[in-house]
Amino acid sequence: MSKKTLYKITFINQGRSYELYAERVGSSALWGFTEISDLVFESRGEGLVVDPTEERLREEFGQTRVLHLPIQSIVKIEEVEKRGPAAIRDASNGEKVALFPMPPKPGTR
Repeated sequence: MSKKTLYKITFINQGRSYELYAERVGSSALWGFTEISDLVFESRGEGLVVDPTEERLREEFGQTRVLHLPIQSIVKIEEVEKRGPAAIRDASNGEKVALFPMPPKPGTR
């Protein structure tokens, strides 16, 4: 039985750093985007302990078949052995993440 490849994707969305896990990562048919599919979430067991971050990510991305991320928003993509905790962090709160330069907002100079 072949082992499935697992990726940890870290990206910035609305000033927050997201960490998701997926089984597929590739170039998107949309120019300037990376395609993320087969998202992996923690299985819901019979236990009483529920990770609120995991539930929030499941609510936001649980029905997503394919996620197209702009290449500028991706911080890193790692191939990992096993799934760790998914996370949402404030990207401006001491995170050591250098963002890719973004074009200025329309109307500003």
